[in-house]
Amino acid sequence: MTNTLARVLTWVISLLIGAVYGTAGTIAQAYTLGVVPVGLILALIGIAAMFIAMRGMTADRWTALAGGLGALAATVLFSGTGPGGSVVVPATPAGEINLGLVWGIGLILIATVIVAWPDLARTRGRTDN
Repeated sequence: MTNTLARVLTWVISLLIGAVYGTAGTIAQAYTLGVVPVGLILALIGIAAMFIAMRGMTADRWTALAGGLGALAATVLFSGTGPGGSVVVPATPAGEINLGLVWGIGLILIATVIVAWPDLARTRGRTDN
């Protein structure tokens, strides 16, 4: 298998894994225990761990980006109204924090930070003299 084919397959698999995590996070983010948004906290921790694992295992920021695109696509897909009128991410009453919005923005911010994080392994090899 060529290097290019292996990278493209890695990106496709990352896109699919991101879609699975995005779906799970979109569904779980609404769970609260009293006033604590347990589902949102666990969803953000899980998606951050996924991005860090993708970036760390492949040493490729494009893999993490593909995972982020998959998670974002799943979030957008499941945040709308379904064909039967069902809603996975319901609207919140006025005056309350919209956890679905926090999930969507948090997902984008975490993906952006992890994809844009510099490759520190390359900078360690250089010495300034």
